[in-house]
Amino acid sequence: MNQQYKIILSFDVEEFDLPLEYGQSISEADQMLIGNNGLTAITSLLQLHQIETTLFTTANFATHFPAEIRALAQVHEIASHSFYHSSFTVPDLLKSKQALEQITGKEVIGLRMPRMLAVEMKDVVAAGYQYDSSINPTYIPGRYNNLQLPRKLYLQEGMLRLPVSVTPKLRFPLFWLSFKNLPYAIFKQMAIQTLKNDGYLSLYFHPWEFTDISHIKVPFYTKRQSGNRLLKKLHQLIIDLKKEGTFCSIQNLLTTQSI
Repeated sequence: MNQQYKIILSFDVEEFDLPLEYGQSISEADQMLIGNNGLTAITSLLQLHQIETTLFTTANFATHFPAEIRALAQVHEIASHSFYHSSFTVPDLLKSKQALEQITGKEVIGLRMPRMLAVEMKDVVAAGYQYDSSINPTYIPGRYNNLQLPRKLYLQEGMLRLPVSVTPKLRFPLFWLSFKNLPYAIFKQMAIQTLKNDGYLSLYFHPWEFTDISHIKVPFYTKRQSGNRLLKKLHQLIIDLKKEGTFCSIQNLLTTQSI
């Protein structure tokens, strides 16, 4: 293991509103239940491996489960995922930060916008954040085209921006959908190659992926290998990546990185 290599597992801790994207109704109670069931599942896995992560949390979710988020903040970094997952106004940047700080008793320095929504850096700076991780520097049809943006940590308008990881040359995204749908050996190989090339690896998932959502009417590629099957796959990934580097939060990674 090379201790200089840093590995980030981050999770977007949120209400499970994915069905709304596809015209399916789901109650707020069910959104919260599925989200929290997933959080319980990944918490057990993180405790088993004793690794630190960054949890980008919507204030809406946190206000429904304050005790759980407060407990997680004792081990992991809690960062903002805006206030709501399905709607956004600029004041939500500050409101979510303040709400999370009140719940956790700790400073919130990081932001990731829901669905990697583009946001003005001047607004992020004004809200008091120190870094933003709302960039997937690749091309996702129907979502975004960020091929022109840097792959690694960079400074924009006074804000540190940490993109999630993509492979060095082809910019293949190493995100939750890739992990679900690629053969494990291929994903692992690309992840390790990227780690060794960049010196760090930033992967992200959602807790609700680790519950059984096979019955939900969303595209197959979004719910493939959900629940325990995916949890076992993540368990194996952590085991394999531990051989290559050290897991840490984004907050801790930034203390070792220079631009």
